[in-house]
Formats: sequence, C-alpha cells, structure tokens
Amino acid sequence: MIPHRLTVLHLVANRWWTGSAEPVLRLVQALRARGHRALLGLAGGDRFEAKARESGVEPVEGLSLDVKSGPLAIAADAQRLRALVSRERVDVVHTHHSHDHWLGWWGRGGAALVRSFHNERAVRRRWPDTSLYRRSDALVAVSRRIEERLLESGAPRGRVHRVDGVVDVARFASDMAGAAKVREEFSVGDGPLIGCVSRLAAGRGHENLIEAFRQLLARRPEARLLLVGKGERRDALIGLVGRFGLERQALFAGYRDADLPAVLAALDVFVLLGSGSDESCRAALEAMAAGRPVLAARVGALPDAVVHGETGLLVDRSSPEEVAAALERLLGSPVERRAMGEAGRRRALALFAPEHHAAAMEDLYLEALSQRAQKP
Repeated sequence: MIPHRLTVLHLVANRWWTGSAEPVLRLVQALRARGHRALLGLAGGDRFEAKARESGVEPVEGLSLDVKSGPLAIAADAQRLRALVSRERVDVVHTHHSHDHWLGWWGRGGAALVRSFHNERAVRRRWPDTSLYRRSDALVAVSRRIEERLLESGAPRGRVHRVDGVVDVARFASDMAGAAKVREEFSVGDGPLIGCVSRLAAGRGHENLIEAFRQLLARRPEARLLLVGKGERRDALIGLVGRFGLERQALFAGYRDADLPAVLAALDVFVLLGSGSDESCRAALEAMAAGRPVLAARVGALPDAVVHGETGLLVDRSSPEEVAAALERLLGSPVERRAMGEAGRRRALALFAPEHHAAAMEDLYLEALSQRAQKP
C-alpha cells in the first residue's frame, strides 16, 4: 500500500530507443502499476515515442526537449514545463539527461527534482553542473562507478543513491520453441552457441570477443558465435571475421527486437564486454532474466549485477586469453552453466524486476519530498 499517490513527471531529452529510453519506460509503467500517476515527456519523432505509444504511454504534449534548441526555444520550453508542473500538480520531476535536468530545475516550481545518471560520462565535474547537482533533491546512479564519480564531483552524499537497473523479467521467460527457430535460422544445430547483444560500436569489446572465440575454436571447433546488433563498426567487424577465416563460425544476426527473448533462449552463454550508453548494462540483465549464464567484463554495473562464480563469470575484457578460458570453462560444464543461468534468473526476479525498481524509486521520491519540505 503506497503512502499516497504521487504524480511523477519523467523528462527524457532522447528520441532514440537506446540508453535511457527503455529503463524510463519500464519505470513509468511500473509506477502506474503501483498506483502512482506517472507522466512522460520525451523528444518526439522517433522510436522512443513510437515504443511509448505502443506500450500505452502517451507522451505529454507541448514539450520539445530538443538538445539542439537555441536559447529562446529552451526558455520557452522551460516556461511550458513550469505551467505543466503547476497544472498537473506534479510532485516529482525526474530527469535523465543534462538538458532536461537544467529544464527541470528551471521549470519544477515546488516539485522535488531527481536526476538519474545512466552512464559515467554524463557526470560533469565542473561548474555550473556541480552547482546543479547540489540544488537537486536526489541523484540516482545506476552503477557503483557513477556513484563514486558523483561524490567526487562534490554532490552531497546524502542525496546520491545507487539504484539497480530494470528489466522486463516476464518478457524474457524461457522461449524454447522460439530458441529452436533461431538455431535453425543460423544452422547451428545442437552445438555450443555463444552470443552477444550490443551495438556494433567502438569500445564495446567485440574485437576481443572475436579473438577469444578464435582461440576457443582450437579446442571447440563446433562452437558458434552470434553477434546481435547494428552499428557503425559492423563492416569493420565483418572484415575482422573474414581475416580470421571465421565467416561460417561467427555470425551476424543484425538488430533483433521482437524475437530477442528467443535469441537469448537459444544461447548457451551470453557475453558482454562493454557497457555502452546504458551502464546498468540492460543486455546482461535481459540475459539473466532469460536464464543464461553471463560472461561479463568488469565495467559499468556488470560487477554489481553478475555474481562471479554464481550467475556467471567476470573477466578482464582486455585479455582475450582470459575470455577464451572462461568460455571454455562454461562450455565444458553443462551442469555449472545451467546452475548459473538459473541463479541469474532468480537474481533478476529478486533485484531487477520493474516492480522492485519502482518500489526503490518510490522510497527515493518520498525521501526527496521530505527533504524538500524541510528546506526553509
């Protein structure tokens, strides 16, 4: 039973279905399920808006949230926001990027101001951002390193909160029929299938994963690697696979959305060696929700999410040899692999389910409102 119904306005200066988009949408839905009134303002015109509408969340009208706006347009957006906060009796303005954080501060009126940081580089350690952090009622870090960076920037310790990531655990319940179709699509049969779901971009660790897979093949030639995602490094990675002569073993699946649960269910081991724009590392949380053991680098929130030796293995992403050895260990022990997957599913249900995430945020909102009420 909630203490009282809150009206929470989420502001997201993002139009793409990446980074902050899905975690925010899941939180909006879960807050509504808990009886709160959760509103969503976003930069419209692309997949984030489309996904929100598909899920039954109609974005609020009248806000631009365009990071490329000029000063006059930004000032007008702030005025519209202030009117919206007053008209809708908003209790909490929850922001997710620097642009909407500033807008939220200018337009929040009497509402509490909360900011989530979805990646480490979003934390700026110079004035005036540091002043904005001190004037906010709560700052949310999705990884331990983000929490540390916020404290290093001078953010008040009592206002910095670590909150785990969120994943739609129900969606990723095992889909064995779909898994069989995916294996048939890529002609992998019953052989070991290793997979990675990540944008094909710099810094995601694909090169080291491909090198580790090449080393693994000397001992397990029947193994296959499935690279899921799109991005600017696709051609370069295809070239690398070609130079290694792995065209038949390292497979590019492209961007998968509708059948992603089936793709994950088809894997024996899930690998993630980079965090990208969402350092809660949602892809790994999805794999855990799907009951897959996770081989992960010690980056972003992965060391917090993956329990080494229990739900997967943590490795040095700069060492293909260490990655290859970890893959060999998991592929060589079906019993351990299955136990890790089951433990990962239990951990996802306990820590990363939307209802758990929303409950944690609810407590944070109430604390922020209490602190704000005590200010002179």
